[in-house]
Amino acid sequence: MATFVLVHGSFQGGWIWKPTAEALRRQGHAVYAPTLDGCGERSRLIRPGITIAAQAREVADMMFYEDLRDVALVGTSTGGLVICKTAELARERISRLAFVDALAPQPGERVTEIVQRDPNTPPMPTTELTRGPTRAELEERLFADLEPELRAWAVERATPHPVEASDAPGELDAFWAQEWHGTRVIRCRLSANPPEAHQRRTAEKLNADWHEMDAGHYPMLSHGEELARLLA
Repeated sequence: MATFVLVHGSFQGGWIWKPTAEALRRQGHAVYAPTLDGCGERSRLIRPGITIAAQAREVADMMFYEDLRDVALVGTSTGGLVICKTAELARERISRLAFVDALAPQPGERVTEIVQRDPNTPPMPTTELTRGPTRAELEERLFADLEPELRAWAVERATPHPVEASDAPGELDAFWAQEWHGTRVIRCRLSANPPEAHQRRTAEKLNADWHEMDAGHYPMLSHGEELARLLA
């Protein structure tokens, strides 16, 4: 049985993985789904200095203190950036990587150069420390494909994301300078972002296995059993 560490994306917390984590545990796997600093139930701890590197260091430290080895490290959305940095920091603990509809910028590339945001969509409310969608955008765009009960559950748990952990051009240069074996890229066909071309490039650069799902951007919620099978 494998050990999974599941890393969430923006506006989320470890809660986003609940259906998938439960499915993996039923299969007998050990599963950790940490909430990153400044997110989810930790959103009240928002402060300057919460960066992608700082969040990745937390995940790497968690694996150290939990004595985790041969870890299948999984990231979704902007969690893709975090797992890239985590893998670099704790390579000896990682057996394989999985990118679930995830971002993985090349050296010097910005997330804003990858994500195709509708120009007619108003900018997300932003403060000095956070950026996040309105409740209406969560209901009508981000979580629109979820069943009503599941959508309401997710909307109640979404939180703004630390702005310093949203982008980090150059932060992943050391990751891309290495070879990573046993990688898997899972694209969600019903999700506009990250674009297919970006995810195919990730798969090509990492010589990764390619899989697709008929799901939106949150398959860990809507297709937990199917995603668990693909990951395992």
